[in-house]
Amino acid sequence: MIKKLAILTMATLFLLTAGSVFAGKGKPNFTPSVYADGVVWGTKATTTIPAPNAHNLQSYDILYVITNGAEVQLPVSDAGPGNRLYNGGRWFTHTAMWTPDGMMAHDELPVLKSYEDIMFHHDLGHLDISPGSPAGGPPDFFQCPLLPVKMW
Repeated sequence: MIKKLAILTMATLFLLTAGSVFAGKGKPNFTPSVYADGVVWGTKATTTIPAPNAHNLQSYDILYVITNGAEVQLPVSDAGPGNRLYNGGRWFTHTAMWTPDGMMAHDELPVLKSYEDIMFHHDLGHLDISPGSPAGGPPDFFQCPLLPVKMW
């Protein structure tokens, strides 16, 4: 019962804060918003874009939105600026969720900061991943470059 309550609480917190992670259209957000390659990045949301097709699927990056992660967990990109696999911020959102086994394997859930972190826990059976955005999350397909975080 306590685990179910914790999962429900985390999901509620995510839904309340998901909109604030992504900057409004055309407005840069230089605060921590996304992890990519172990680095935190800001964002500048621009527009929702059409779903990829067989000819351009490789031009989309994957953004993992973790719905029941650590309290300070940010979405995680499969690549970021400086990584040869980064496509410039055309996103295909995926939902990642810690499994009961994954939650039991940790006294405190780790903060995932890279594609390698995501795949490591997925391969252990600690994360379920599915294409598409969770309710209240970013669009399934959108354009949003990653920007350096500015410390004021």
